[in-house]
Amino acid sequence: MADIINNRPQIAVSAGIFRDGKILLVRRAREPARGIYTFPGGRVEFGESLTEAVAREIREETGLSIEIIGLIGYREALPGRTGGHGHFVILPFAARWAGGEVALNDELDDARWLTPGSLAGLPVTQGLEDTIRAACALAGL
Repeated sequence: MADIINNRPQIAVSAGIFRDGKILLVRRAREPARGIYTFPGGRVEFGESLTEAVAREIREETGLSIEIIGLIGYREALPGRTGGHGHFVILPFAARWAGGEVALNDELDDARWLTPGSLAGLPVTQGLEDTIRAACALAGL
């Protein structure tokens, strides 16, 4: 609820991670977006660059090391409009798997490497399919 109390947008990062032609999606284990598949990621900490934040968040949430390709746009989660209470500006990156195997932290309860464009009817965050297309374009897939 600090987002409402501070009455300020929070900056978050995420990554569409590619490995062997597939992209990693994770399912949120708690709110916001519990039960929804999305890219792994989280908040940017004070004094941290965006690329440092995305690498840290991926490592903390999945145990993976990544090679960042680049920024693929932005998304917003607005209070009362997207099911959440806070206002988040989310900056998704395209990245390549660089090492490790998926080991989820307690914020996530499932991970799937999927062929882009084949979300198999999974519940996903709003705009994720467009974000995956942008990540594929930037990654040259």
